Amino acid sequence: MTLTLLHPLQSVPVQSWPFETESVIRIGRSTDNHVILYSAVVSRHHVELRRNPNGWEIISLGANGTYMDGKRITQMPVIDGMIIRLASSGPKIQIHINGEMPSARLKTILDKRASERKRNINSLNNTLINAESTQSDQTESTEMED
Repeated sequence: MTLTLLHPLQSVPVQSWPFETESVIRIGRSTDNHVILYSAVVSRHHVELRRNPNGWEIISLGANGTYMDGKRITQMPVIDGMIIRLASSGPKIQIHINGEMPSARLKTILDKRASERKRNINSLNNTLINAESTQSDQTESTEMED
C-alpha cells in the first residue's frame, strides 16, 4: 500500500509513504503514527487503515472527521485510488492498495523533477561562468594597470 499526500490546490503528489508488511497503518499528528501530518485540524490519532480478510478498511478516529467526496465517513472499505481528506479542510491523502502510483503519473512527476534539476544545474553553470568571466576581466584590467 502507498499513501500519497496531495497538494491542497492542485491535487498533485507532494510526498508518498510506501507500506509493504504493515497490517495497521496510523495517520495523525502524533509522532507514534506511521504517517505524521502537522496540521491544526488533524487529530493526534486521526485515521487507521486496517488489513482484514476482505482487504483494507479505513477507520476515522479524529474529532474533526475524515471525508471522502465531501461526505464524512466513519468506517468503510478502502477503494484503490480513493482520496480521503482529514477534516473538512485538512490534508488530502490518496490511497493505492497495490503499493504503486499509476506509472503514467509517476513518470510525469519524475520527468518534471528531472527537468527542474536540469534548469537548476544550467542556472548554476551560468552563474559560475559569469563569475569566472567577471573575475577574468578584473584580473586583465589589473594587469594592464601594472
